[in-house]
Amino acid sequence: MAHGTHPGGVGRRRGWPVTVGAALGGCALFAVSATPAAAHGTGPGGGGGRGTDYVALGDSYTSGPGIPRQVDAGCARSDHNYPSLVAAARGVSTFKDVSCAGATTEEMWKPQGTNDAQLNAVGRDTDLVTVQIGGNDVGFGSIIATCARLGSQQPAGDPCRQYYASSGVDRLALDVLRTAPKVDRVLRAVHARAPHARVVVVGYPDLLPDDGSGCFPSVPFASGDFPYLRDTEKRLNLMLRLVAAWNHAEYVDTYRPTRGHDMCKAPADRWIEPLQPASPAAPAHPNAKGEQAMADTVLGLLARGHGHR
Repeated sequence: MAHGTHPGGVGRRRGWPVTVGAALGGCALFAVSATPAAAHGTGPGGGGGRGTDYVALGDSYTSGPGIPRQVDAGCARSDHNYPSLVAAARGVSTFKDVSCAGATTEEMWKPQGTNDAQLNAVGRDTDLVTVQIGGNDVGFGSIIATCARLGSQQPAGDPCRQYYASSGVDRLALDVLRTAPKVDRVLRAVHARAPHARVVVVGYPDLLPDDGSGCFPSVPFASGDFPYLRDTEKRLNLMLRLVAAWNHAEYVDTYRPTRGHDMCKAPADRWIEPLQPASPAAPAHPNAKGEQAMADTVLGLLARGHGHR
């Protein structure tokens, strides 16, 4: 495998600094108590797009399944996903988009179908990397399927929350915690392969109404599960923000700028498609407007220069 790097061996540190009690108490997932990783060079990626070698890593929220034009059927990758839009707007000199639908952090180190290990696209000449990963490690797809099945049986309750907390512990909150060191290893590997790169962690957009309201049966979750799933996504995004800071990477908040355009909104207003999409996109994924919104947010951060989070 190129670069000879494995997830278990990339800058591994003793004892990921996690306070489990804080994770179960709300959105404060963990406390960083040790010395963070050393700062990395700013590189050309911190300036204008000219001369920039850009690599995009990620899962289906990055690849843009169903959005025209699909350029890689195996990875459901669109040439109108946010990395492609960012690359075009910045006028980068080279662009490698290796994002792939279904990717977890493991696919950073191993092939996924015909898609090579994603980290193999990152090299010493790379000076801009965007990373959007972690949702599949937590289990986005299975969570949506489970909660839709339970919600159709008990639309007025919160059967999904009860299912994931049946042991008295919120298993989804724990899954977010367990994903933190995996994302940490990815970012450390990126820095090791491209020590001068500007590294940007991209959060996930607003999937459900931020006010906790629902839209059954359009989105077949129980009324009490809408706020539960909203909070779970916010925990995931907070974890990504903190792990990015821990690794001296920058974080792009795509949740806030996409509020009010979730999958419960009317077709003309939504940037995330529901489980039965009306616009070309995968269920519960960004449509073309959603990818454009994420691109605009990434471009806004890049325009402000290096060091802004």
